[in-house]
Amino acid sequence: MKEKEFLPLVKEKLNIESLNPMQEKMLRSFSDARDIILLSPTGSGKTLAFILPVLKMLKPSTGRVQAVVIAPSRELVIQITRIMNALAAGFKVTPLYGGHKVEDEVNSLAAGTDIVVATPGRLLDHSTRRNVELLPTRILVLDEFDKSLELGFEKDMKKILERLKNVSRTILTSATRADILPDFLKLEDPLTLNFLGEGYELKTRLHTHRVDTDGKDKLNSLRVLLNDLRNKGEKNDRSIVFVNHRESADRVAEYLRQHGVPAVLYHGQLDQREREQAVALFNNGSRPVLVATDLAARGLDIEGVKSIIHYHQALTPETYTHRNGRTARVDREGDVYVLVGPEEELKPFSEIDDTYYPDYDAPEGGKPEYESIYFSAGKREKLSKGDILGFLTKECGVPGDAIGKIDVYDHYALAAVKSKEAMEAVADAKGKKIKGEKRIISLL
Repeated sequence: MKEKEFLPLVKEKLNIESLNPMQEKMLRSFSDARDIILLSPTGSGKTLAFILPVLKMLKPSTGRVQAVVIAPSRELVIQITRIMNALAAGFKVTPLYGGHKVEDEVNSLAAGTDIVVATPGRLLDHSTRRNVELLPTRILVLDEFDKSLELGFEKDMKKILERLKNVSRTILTSATRADILPDFLKLEDPLTLNFLGEGYELKTRLHTHRVDTDGKDKLNSLRVLLNDLRNKGEKNDRSIVFVNHRESADRVAEYLRQHGVPAVLYHGQLDQREREQAVALFNNGSRPVLVATDLAARGLDIEGVKSIIHYHQALTPETYTHRNGRTARVDREGDVYVLVGPEEELKPFSEIDDTYYPDYDAPEGGKPEYESIYFSAGKREKLSKGDILGFLTKECGVPGDAIGKIDVYDHYALAAVKSKEAMEAVADAKGKKIKGEKRIISLL
């Protein structure tokens, strides 16, 4: 793909008007440098920054692996794959990660693939079982490589790189700078592009507030704050509530739901489908509040988050930065709220602009604008977004402007429909066929 073709494609597929300076620099630099280390803050567009040079380097498809992208989490793999698929017309992209059906992955690899996007453990497993041949690979990307090392993937990555004998171009990305790189990376005179100091412009868009709470567990204060924000903000504004432990996430999410706040839960103990659905419900507006552990601080395919709420203060400056990086992304503004208990001290790395006093008399925020309708079929059953859109409009009488985001996964799909039409749509769908088959269609 030629460089001049990128911008129209990025505009059309991703609705991005122009590349930022970091992305432009990466595209220029990759033509000259063999290996690149890209250091840039969370939310600055690193994923697109490395995808564009990779696409530029691809040769015509042969069904053999040309590029391998390794990421530390399944969420990051899914996000990278989504963007790759949008831009890599004519090339097959295969994601490999835990929680995904191994059989589906084996079948996809057997049919040939150009780009593999994978977590280290899953890629090593497929390579060991000879489901994928890595020898033809010319381009390697290690995304968030510091996180991979932090999570203990070093041994897996070393074994994988031993099998990538023909790699001629390597990209490493990270939101933090590593003092020492592992020897097995074997980088040759890498060019380091350091954008970590480019934080001033972000600070002008990110507003950080202290919120003093009226109790140790902060639950009532959190509920009041969320109701206050929902009443004062736009109806589609979304908030992420960060906690430090899974048990706390369970407890906080349950409390909010019991008190009428449309919240959804996200942490590592949930299975893959539960995590997929949580992100989908949050993204499509069905559940505009996400209660999460720090697993959600990196890699999730989430856009347009207005508020970050630290229910528990972050334990490290890096975690604090990554949490806050979920808002004020690219050129948008965002707010951060740090809940501080009566006997709690504010962490020294928290840069606070002011103290925020939520309205304790604010009414409940009301129901979300959308509800999600579940379909018991997906990509593997040849169901597409167009099929679902057509079914809802023609068979169920839902106006087109009442249908929001549609997500199609391997074996199921979710469609956001405005709340006042969703219940009636499900009733109208009863007994009807979609693409010639009767499927389970219900409110999620």
